[in-house]
Amino acid sequence: MAKVRRKEVMNSLQAAARLSRTALAARLLAHGLYAGQDQIMLLLDEEDGQTPGQLAARLGVRPPTVTKTIGRLQAQGYLEKRGSAIDARQANVSLTERGRDAIRAIEKAVRKTDRLAFKGLDKKERATLLALLTRIEANLTGGADVDDDDDEAVAAVEVDDEAA
Repeated sequence: MAKVRRKEVMNSLQAAARLSRTALAARLLAHGLYAGQDQIMLLLDEEDGQTPGQLAARLGVRPPTVTKTIGRLQAQGYLEKRGSAIDARQANVSLTERGRDAIRAIEKAVRKTDRLAFKGLDKKERATLLALLTRIEANLTGGADVDDDDDEAVAAVEVDDEAA
């Protein structure tokens, strides 16, 4: 039986996430977009005319981060801001025609990165991976703490050689 250490799993998880972001960032840069800009544009493609605060909430980031990115996208001609007809204190952000054209390039970059990342994994393996990552995400967003007593139990998980 091989032991899989928690540290090795976390290192692999973090490396895969970092490499995935890097691969996507390289593809986006070829279209003049920077990492993070794609997320705002995809959210606006789903629902145009959101406020910076709504975008920040949906992305799970602070509003100043979104405001800065919106400014850059606006300077690149991908977005425009308009005053809200409902609340003069707020602005709504919308895709421009150039922004709508860029959505196709973003979606293509995401698809290519996905294909590369999941190369060699069958549907069952991808489903298992999704289920495991969903549980990890729930653990991390739920704020559940691991007791010191549980630390030793979590430190090494036995994995059957046949499953590895």
